[in-house]
Amino acid sequence: MARITASVYTSHVPAIGAAMDLGKTQEPYWQKVFAGYDYSRRWLQENKPDVVFLVFNDHATAFSLEMIPTFAIGTAPDYAVADEGWGPRPVPPVEGAPDLASHIAQSVIQQDFDLTIVNKMDVDHGLTVPLSLMCGQTQAWPFKVIPFAVNVVQYPVPSGMRCFRLGQAIRKAVESYDEDLNVQIWGTGGMSHQLQGPRAGLINREWDNRFLDRLVADPEGLASVPHIEYVQEAGSEGIELVMWLIARGAMADVAGGRKPTVKHRFYHVPASNTAVGHLIMEN
Repeated sequence: MARITASVYTSHVPAIGAAMDLGKTQEPYWQKVFAGYDYSRRWLQENKPDVVFLVFNDHATAFSLEMIPTFAIGTAPDYAVADEGWGPRPVPPVEGAPDLASHIAQSVIQQDFDLTIVNKMDVDHGLTVPLSLMCGQTQAWPFKVIPFAVNVVQYPVPSGMRCFRLGQAIRKAVESYDEDLNVQIWGTGGMSHQLQGPRAGLINREWDNRFLDRLVADPEGLASVPHIEYVQEAGSEGIELVMWLIARGAMADVAGGRKPTVKHRFYHVPASNTAVGHLIMEN
């Protein structure tokens, strides 16, 4: 059967992608950010999955304020890199895993989670920046990707517990797929940041690191944190962190297995007025 072997958590700051694309990774401002992913790229080469189930949020690229699904799964064979206003990033197109994605959609919907099925979608920095951080600059991504878009843009957004339970449903779906596949699940977005209003530039190091602690040791308790705490403590865009709970809910210990092994943890501020957080856990 297919199996989820690891989860990866990372911010997806758009300026990180621009820094890579423009060759600025060794500049003093950016060097410390990218140094935090040196281990991660080595780890990924040694633990290369067949498929990555990548949880991200669209930034009014594939969807608009006219239509925003709460949860949308990509079932296409491939995905073009989106033009977000200054041309597409110079990164490879994304190869999908339509058979596995369709199976997951069927299974998760039968577990009473409503998903939107997306058969054509361009993917923006929310998906391509994590790929670049983990894979570096490459001519082709070394695995297939299932994009899974979550609405954290316009309220109402899903609760942390809803996301956590969805991760459990995704794990069941993957394990019921009758093919020997190594699958990783990645949760992206965050950490604390606010892009507008009088609190623009807010970063809360203490809250962010407490979130990382609890994500490892007390994920179900963390899933109970209400939306208002994310907004108050992590800024208006800090709500993106609920997407990390989808990945965490898919880990083995949540279903009674062994605790995951934390292979890497990294935290840095600032990166374009955003806190960058990163974790790798293995089942």
